[in-house]
Amino acid sequence: RVVYVAGLPIYHWTDGDRTAEAHAMVILVRCGYADQNDVARAFGFSTRTLRRSTRRFEAGGMNSLGRGVGRPQGTHCAVPSVWASTAKSLKTQGLSVRDVAQKLGVSKSTAGRWTTEDTVVAEDHRERVDTACDCDPDPDTRVIDRILARMGKLDDAKPIFASGRRITHAGVLLAVPALTQSGIFTVAEEVYGHIGPAFYGLRTTMMALLLMALLRIKRPEGLKEHAPVDLGRVLGLDRGPEVKTLRRKLTRLEACGKAEVFGRKLAQKRVARHGQAMGFLYMDGHVRVYHGKHRLPKAHVTQMRMSLPATTDYWVNDKDGDPLFVVTTEFNEGLVQMLPVLLKEVRTLVGPRRRITVVFDRGGWSPKLFVKLIKVRFDILTYRKGRWEDIPTAQFVRCEKMIDGRKVRYDLNDRNIRLLQGRLGLRQITRLSTGGHQTAIVTSRWNLPAVVLAYRMFERWRQENFFKYLGEEFALDALVDYVAEPVNPEQMVPNPERRKAEKELALARAELKKVQAQYGAAAAANQETRRPTIRGFKIAHGHLGRRIREIQKQIRVMEEKRRLIPKRVPAKDVGGKPIMRLSRERHYLMNCIKMVAYQAESDLLALLRPHYARADEEGRTLVTSAFESVGSLAVGDGELRVRLVPLSSPHRSRAVAALCEALNAMDVCFPGTKLKLRFGVES
Repeated sequence: RVVYVAGLPIYHWTDGDRTAEAHAMVILVRCGYADQNDVARAFGFSTRTLRRSTRRFEAGGMNSLGRGVGRPQGTHCAVPSVWASTAKSLKTQGLSVRDVAQKLGVSKSTAGRWTTEDTVVAEDHRERVDTACDCDPDPDTRVIDRILARMGKLDDAKPIFASGRRITHAGVLLAVPALTQSGIFTVAEEVYGHIGPAFYGLRTTMMALLLMALLRIKRPEGLKEHAPVDLGRVLGLDRGPEVKTLRRKLTRLEACGKAEVFGRKLAQKRVARHGQAMGFLYMDGHVRVYHGKHRLPKAHVTQMRMSLPATTDYWVNDKDGDPLFVVTTEFNEGLVQMLPVLLKEVRTLVGPRRRITVVFDRGGWSPKLFVKLIKVRFDILTYRKGRWEDIPTAQFVRCEKMIDGRKVRYDLNDRNIRLLQGRLGLRQITRLSTGGHQTAIVTSRWNLPAVVLAYRMFERWRQENFFKYLGEEFALDALVDYVAEPVNPEQMVPNPERRKAEKELALARAELKKVQAQYGAAAAANQETRRPTIRGFKIAHGHLGRRIREIQKQIRVMEEKRRLIPKRVPAKDVGGKPIMRLSRERHYLMNCIKMVAYQAESDLLALLRPHYARADEEGRTLVTSAFESVGSLAVGDGELRVRLVPLSSPHRSRAVAALCEALNAMDVCFPGTKLKLRFGVES
């Protein structure tokens, strides 16, 4: 073999002489004749091999380049102490050599050698391995489990807790019984199966995401501000997952495409446990504004009083204000279009015969839709939209009643009304406020007192408070990822030409009102001594009259033009940048995680309420403070004992201690273990 540079032979060797061949590659690169990528490609090697040869040459000259493939004859690989200890531990547990080889992924001869050879192993590690149920009982060093996961032999690391004091965030374990009873771990296993082989498997990933939400770590990037060991201690691991690990787990779950099935099964579990709270369901949309570079459909943002690129999520909450499920719209459809979709999902959850009362705001006002909903065994409860005659004050009656432990007092008027030219009969309940303002409520429920229906309608603000709370505490509006995908080209979308025509028509109507106001002001200021007749006034202000007639003619032309423009067109016919939609799978999955975390807080608040006088005002604050508490862990007698340090005041500590007693009565084990959770507060 000969190497030519600029037509001159500079190096030659006999084919098969690996030392000389490697030396030629090294010299070409070191002398600057060619780049290492070009040399490696020409010689048929990888750049990594070339760099390794360069390091060997620099360290030991040409002699170091001549080592053959594989281990030198007559030498043996030193048995790693971890592998040898693991093999011996498995052998002492009664496994055969063949079973040991299969579990560790090595040959039978290698496993036999590892179980018979003397290997130097630290005594403390040998003791830990020999007593292992899963080969790795040490909570602080999960080396063997990580190796098994790397080899594909482990789908999820088993939680192993260590006793200790002053453990950060130990109080978040208070939420574990409520999380377990929500069924999220069994549902996740049923829907996703597993995401292994992995050290951080499906159960651990779900637990980590839930505890992060409860600890107000709002994004995976927030883990950078927390020590992995602290989160690992409450997960039963040596360290919690880091940012890139959690992102990979979410990507793997997203690839399954089962987030909607996951959310539906969670809702079924919730209905099975809290079916009594499903008599009244609150439905409303939440707009999530988008500030990125993609072109998204616009939605009206109430807080900003303008339309912005956004996505709209419609949430369904029970009568206590806790979320049941969520649906993301395609193109920010209104509540009138989404109510049938939401109620179809509700019907699958509550069964075909149960009658549900749906509570929503004026955005869902549509008498034609009300007729359809009532026919399929749904009752409606909403505010009346449009104009109606005020009711005389003398016709209002003071109504009082104890509802949900609260004394409710309203001045109400209850009467029947007919809509759709008498085809739809409803009940109108009007409330008289202190300032004289009247608020009309319309419902199809006839069998409940007016004060109860008024209370349920005004409790719709619980859902607004829910949106505000999740936005501040759980980062509801945060982007989970930045992935966008084009919409279906045949999908019908709002026609931008019609929107443009409506904008021009609105400007023309505003101009008409302005000119008419000037004409009216001139008529009011007209002096009868100068112009005693209308004819004289019109002649004097003919320019305003002509302008009014011109604008009215323009409006008629614009209205006819708008009538010919379709309201919706296929997405492919819309000009400009393509219409996109944000990836919904991961967003929906994280909404489910936040929903379950909020439900767990609500369940703990319900247990706390009898023991804390200000539970309605400060209950959630107390629960979140308990989550942040430092505590001690003790493992023994099949129990995981969690004792929290006292809180900021004695009465708060007593309330949390009563909560601990209620949780102990549940007799719940930590997921993935047989350790029963026992809670308490130090004196």
